[in-house]
Amino acid sequence: MKFHKKRASTKQEIPTASMPDIVFMLLLFFMVTTTLREVDVLVQYTLPEAEAIEKIENKRLVSYVWVGRDERIQVNDTIVPLEEIRSIMYQKRVELPNVIVSFRVDRNSNMGVVTDIQQELRKADARRINYSARLSSQ
Repeated sequence: MKFHKKRASTKQEIPTASMPDIVFMLLLFFMVTTTLREVDVLVQYTLPEAEAIEKIENKRLVSYVWVGRDERIQVNDTIVPLEEIRSIMYQKRVELPNVIVSFRVDRNSNMGVVTDIQQELRKADARRINYSARLSSQ
C-alpha cells in the first residue's frame, strides 16, 4: 500500500495590482523628505589654482568658510566677524565630531585673515581643514 501526497493544484502568486501605488507613495515620500541644501555665497572670491586636487566624498561632514576679496568671512549662510568663528565651529563639532572645515579663500586675500581663522578653529578644536582650489589648466 503506497501513500501519495496530494498537492494543491493552484499556484500562489504575489498580487502586483497595488505595485504602482506603492512605488508612487515611496517616490513621493523621498521627494518630500529629501532636502537639497544650497548655500547663497555672499562674498566674491576666485579660487586659487592647484596642480593636483582631491575630492571630498562625504559632503555631509563639510562646513564651508569663505573669505572674500574684501576679507569678509562667511560661515555657511551668514557673514560673521572673526570672533564668532570659534563658537560656531565648536557648536558644529558638538553636532558632528568629524566635521571638515573647507576653506574657500580668494586667491588675492590676505593670508593674515586665514591664519586668524585657523587660530580660532584650533581653539574650537576643529582641526580637520581642507583648502578648496580649482584644477589648473596648464
